[in-house]
Amino acid sequence: MTPRHRQDSILRILRRRGSTTVRALAHDVSASRRTILRDIAALRDEGYVIHADPGRGGGLCLDIGSVRATARLSVTEVFALVISVASMKAAGQLPFSGLADSGLAKIERSLPADKIRDLRRFLDCLYVGRLAPQVDISDLGPMDPALLPAFETAFLDRVLLAFRYRDAKGATSTRRVEPQAILVLPPLWYLVAWDPDRAAVRHFRMDRISAPDCIEGTRFQKRHVTFDDGVRPLR
Repeated sequence: MTPRHRQDSILRILRRRGSTTVRALAHDVSASRRTILRDIAALRDEGYVIHADPGRGGGLCLDIGSVRATARLSVTEVFALVISVASMKAAGQLPFSGLADSGLAKIERSLPADKIRDLRRFLDCLYVGRLAPQVDISDLGPMDPALLPAFETAFLDRVLLAFRYRDAKGATSTRRVEPQAILVLPPLWYLVAWDPDRAAVRHFRMDRISAPDCIEGTRFQKRHVTFDDGVRPLR
């Protein structure tokens, strides 16, 4: 469990229980007492008010008034919300799209300036459209949760991305590509990338990608990618 995920778990536990102990938190998140104390200090530095009773077994209590809904949202998390709403709108399955857009706008306005810049650069890579009815989706599978964090680094830092890919026939290969865009054709999602080994743009179904890894020390230039009619940039 990463420090971020562990700290989020601590916040959830404190909100739900009202109060707990360091020992109980250590057991719940499988961490040492020292680690829990470091996490509590980090949360306090972010503005969360966490009261503690003195003594080794003292209790912890979160001041609910200090909890801000967007305090810990990352660029990747906001991007995930945006593309989820966009894909549902593209599929015609979001009856309250106006309210969803309004809520996302409030979230975006609450982000620090550096995160807003990164979010907008990330959104510039997103395209949406409708899937052709003849496309077979019978083998649609889950997507690797590591994809979006890897995409954030690859798209924003312009570094090459390596991953394992399973094609329509089930054959697997290792690919090393230059990510150019994310294409959402509900319910299918694609990574659109320049493949240097094939000297061409390729579309990779994201549910067939696994073990993504950003390659440090590499750089690439953004290329112009042409999409079919009906596909539009989100922005």
